[in-house]
Amino acid sequence: MAKGTVTQFLDHHYRHFNAAALVDAAKGYKRHLDNGGKFFMTLAGAMSTAELGLSLAEMIRQDKVHAITCTGANLEEDIFNLVAHDYYERVPHYRDLTPQDEAGLLSRHMNRVTDTCIPEMEAMRRIEVAVLEEWVNAEKKGQKFFPHEFMYKILQSGKLKPHYQIDPKDSWMVAAAEKNLPMFVPGWEDATLGNMYAGHCISGDVQNVHTVRTGIEYMMSLTEYYTETTKKSSLGFFQIGGGIAGDFPICVVPMLHQDLQREEVPLWAYFCQISDSTTSYGSYSGAVPNEKITWGKLGVDTPKFIIESDATIVAPLIFAYVLGW
Repeated sequence: MAKGTVTQFLDHHYRHFNAAALVDAAKGYKRHLDNGGKFFMTLAGAMSTAELGLSLAEMIRQDKVHAITCTGANLEEDIFNLVAHDYYERVPHYRDLTPQDEAGLLSRHMNRVTDTCIPEMEAMRRIEVAVLEEWVNAEKKGQKFFPHEFMYKILQSGKLKPHYQIDPKDSWMVAAAEKNLPMFVPGWEDATLGNMYAGHCISGDVQNVHTVRTGIEYMMSLTEYYTETTKKSSLGFFQIGGGIAGDFPICVVPMLHQDLQREEVPLWAYFCQISDSTTSYGSYSGAVPNEKITWGKLGVDTPKFIIESDATIVAPLIFAYVLGW
């Protein structure tokens, strides 16, 4: 396939330092796919509010991503943007805001994420109404589902379509729901919808707190996914940011080896992390990939890449390279 304009630009200009690491990681990603491998992606931070769906959705549609671990914030914020994009406000001068300015945003129910304000009523409360109906219905039937499965349900039902304010092809959650992509959302309870769910359990709207399945069950599900997938394909690990989105899934391998004594299960076959966290004492996000060898997550010969930069800049470029744009 002929190289696209972005790919040609990166190949010509990105020759050294973090730029070269970006191209090396992208080439490694393509090589892993070409050799029949699959990819596991992790999303930390606020990548959905950064509208990563503009490129990630196409990666999912073209089978360049085969499973995702994300924070609860990324799970819900892609859908917030899907239904309320026109109500978002950008604050390019956010560094200059005073505490009084911030209080003014609060009074207008505009929740700020760096330079972008999410409108509470049009985004969060609209999705709360839709997903609450699914929580209550599941409880009545004695069913329980993972957080991402409830989100898939409301997307697949079509009930939100009248409210779409962006092209759904730019929503990575829509793409994931269409493929029923395996997903794992550790720590969901600290997200906006997780807080709302706790509130509805306290108020009695939902009486069985286990209607939404969470952490330990997610790890058990991930264990099955990793074991079955790696019987047929090598699995690469592409990490955006750090924190629980990255650490939770990568730990499945040492758990399989050390706690379940399944030593025949292979290690992760590729590793790349995009992070602006500098290498420091005790930092997971800032740990160099080789540290993961000591934890039984990666091997000596595992292709390893670390790009110390802003993921909102780097990730779309790597995706463009992999897609041949």
